[in-house]
Amino acid sequence: MIRRASLVLVGALMGATAMSVIYSAGVPAEAASASTYKELSIFGDVFERVRAQYVTPPQEDKLVEAAINGMLTSLDPHSSYMNAKDAEDMRTQTKGEFGGLGIEVTMEDDLVKVITPIDDTPAAKAGVLAGDYITAIDGQSVRGLKLEDAVEKMRGAVKTPIKLTLMRKGADKPIELTIIRDVIAVAAVKSHIEGGDIGYLRVISFTEKTTPDLEAAIAKIKKEVPADKLKGFVLDLRLNPGGLLDQAINVADDFLERGEVVSTRGRNPDETRRFNAGPGDLTDGKPMIVLINGGSASASEIVAGALQDLRRATVLGTRSFGKGSVQTIIPLGENGALRLTTALYYTPSGRSIQGTGIEPDVKVDEPLPEDLKGKLTTEGESSLRGHIKGQSETDEGSGSVAYVPPEVKDDVQLNYALDLLRGVKKDAAFPPNPDKAVVAK
Repeated sequence: MIRRASLVLVGALMGATAMSVIYSAGVPAEAASASTYKELSIFGDVFERVRAQYVTPPQEDKLVEAAINGMLTSLDPHSSYMNAKDAEDMRTQTKGEFGGLGIEVTMEDDLVKVITPIDDTPAAKAGVLAGDYITAIDGQSVRGLKLEDAVEKMRGAVKTPIKLTLMRKGADKPIELTIIRDVIAVAAVKSHIEGGDIGYLRVISFTEKTTPDLEAAIAKIKKEVPADKLKGFVLDLRLNPGGLLDQAINVADDFLERGEVVSTRGRNPDETRRFNAGPGDLTDGKPMIVLINGGSASASEIVAGALQDLRRATVLGTRSFGKGSVQTIIPLGENGALRLTTALYYTPSGRSIQGTGIEPDVKVDEPLPEDLKGKLTTEGESSLRGHIKGQSETDEGSGSVAYVPPEVKDDVQLNYALDLLRGVKKDAAFPPNPDKAVVAK
């Protein structure tokens, strides 16, 4: 199983995105030309023709929504229109909690298979077990549904009931459970101690919960492992698709004492913004390795790029996704929201990773198991149709295979990092020399 198997009740967190949010739509920078308004009148004529003469009566709101999305997707792959429902889903995802059952699921043999119920959630309390197959939701068969459609049916308002029909190995008949949905808080960070001497921190996504979850995880590790025995930390950003820009800045700041974390540059020079770290490295300067791969994108690349440029950590793994743009979410009231690319971001050294990605200091490939060879393709920002071409982009492009083994013993990249921290392996890039930090002039 690929570790990408999702907490699908959350959904895919905004794809590969670094987002900021503003609260008013503002006004255009300048008035459109007369020819532009002429083109808009043509659009009105076409709309009326389609509305009046298409072979079957179209939904007018869907026509307008499709036209808006067509305009936005012609700009780049990350700009889009969200209707009211999509906008609400996005807000729910960025909060890191939602109304649901609390199960990790995947699709197998046209049925929804429970990977695991999350402790102390409605599903766990009702008796849902790992390995159960969900065959029906509120009496409707899940066969023929896409996984995301089945997940959507299971999500819902807090305190509302849902009936699941389960098939369980060893049971002689289907099991029916009625479960009351509740608030499910999804951990943005998972952590544990490797071998009694190394703190492992995996940032799953950048939501409003990421910074407090990370800080709590670091504190827990420091409490459980004496400082003289703690050899360092591994920050795992593999398969992390991104999320909120401010959370990426906060995460990097947690490991830094000073220095620029990231800058964003918009259409006009006066739109440039710089974000700096303040005093207070929560790990007390312990050695640190950051893991990345082709699934590390946007917000996770901001963190990796900052820690790499400022020589706070050694970056290990394979080339990241290469999404160096920032999307601003502009609420449109009851009509939803606009997700618009408004800036590119730059690492402390002044480099844009758009279309190139973060190149690791120590390149370590993760071998694919036989059953996945030829099935996982290398994808990155540079391979997306209509992407903004990066200023340093070459034919080599960005991205790499996005795979992480489910078991630590099989995880070549993680074990290489552990060996470096313990001194079993040596590399000129570890530990990095802070006196050689690369910053923009």
